[in-house]
Amino acid sequence: MLAILSYHKIGPPGPGAWSTWFHVPEQTFAAHLELFDEGGWRVLDVPAALAALAKPTRRRAALITFDDGHRSVLERAAPLLAERAYPAVAFVPTGFVGRQSEWDAETHEPPEPICTWDELRRLQVLGVSVQSHGVTHRALSQLEPRELEDEVAGSKARLESELGTPVELFSFPYGDPGEGEVRAALVRAGYRGACLYGGSAVSPPADPFALPRIAIGADTDLAAALTGALPPAAG
Repeated sequence: MLAILSYHKIGPPGPGAWSTWFHVPEQTFAAHLELFDEGGWRVLDVPAALAALAKPTRRRAALITFDDGHRSVLERAAPLLAERAYPAVAFVPTGFVGRQSEWDAETHEPPEPICTWDELRRLQVLGVSVQSHGVTHRALSQLEPRELEDEVAGSKARLESELGTPVELFSFPYGDPGEGEVRAALVRAGYRGACLYGGSAVSPPADPFALPRIAIGADTDLAAALTGALPPAAG
């Protein structure tokens, strides 16, 4: 059983922003982490998650992910994760590192700060692996082949160059997996898995390049989302 959680922003909105469903309160996030302790879940890092995809087991496993690389992940989520020594993943669009989430204007979300490269390095020290969310945060189905190559391979190369760690997971912006050559481009670039947005816990995941995630917002009942798919807790 693998449950992949997908968060965006933790804590209150920043200056000039406003609260939306994507702002998960810190106390809610802490309660979610407590659920994993209470339920006998193993919280995975990227190598362990990839191993679980290659050789699924009935053990309860979770991968905690954050889309976009908002600064609140460093300031508010990472300390709570560190208290429990829980790893996590931040999917970051390289073209917006150190900027604002300017694409949010299209979806009526308030733009908020994205981590700088130095802040992403600090995230990694705290156990949050930085993986790819493309370059420009555009839906892959809207891209020409050359643009697709840059979003997939270019983002991976930039992250590995700046951070010095392997990038093996991709998160589809807007949960849009694109068409045709996307999977081949991901494989060619060296990715070993890719995450959608939305879905439920699965056992085993049918396709490592179409991994469903539980979309988490301020009012998400994570306990209920997990209950229906639970195997017995491992001894």
